[in-house]
Amino acid sequence: MADSDVPLTPTTPLLLPDEIHWAIKPGTALLRLETTSSREGLLDGAWWPRTRDIVTELPALISVLTEHLGPITRVGVDASAWNDPPARLVVDGRVVHLDSDPVGDDTVLVTRGHNDHFALLVVPPGTTADAARKAMARAVRADNITQAAQILITTTPEPE
Repeated sequence: MADSDVPLTPTTPLLLPDEIHWAIKPGTALLRLETTSSREGLLDGAWWPRTRDIVTELPALISVLTEHLGPITRVGVDASAWNDPPARLVVDGRVVHLDSDPVGDDTVLVTRGHNDHFALLVVPPGTTADAARKAMARAVRADNITQAAQILITTTPEPE
């Protein structure tokens, strides 16, 4: 049953229907951020890109984050997890530097200003909608102390 088929009650979580991931175009950000200002959890949000083409996917993420957080100056990625990441991108007229760090393909580190960092879980592009929703929901919990890799292991079923 898709989330859109679930009758809404005051306690029903509002989730995206399964079809949304396939209906959107590459480069559209599917993003979830922690909604508290405490930033006590290990992760500040989760991102579900459609492809491993960082030049296509990252600008939408940066644009959305800039709307909510202010200008993004750097993004740390694991170069081995993406197709030919450049050293920088121009997004909405601003240069954003890409740092190729061994952070793992399950995390993207976003920097606002000089030292304000945000860690986002990266849900792999081929993940099912149900598994992606579970991983993203767990990542943004204010009390989350689980590493990104472990969240993906526990929420993503083994391939057959």
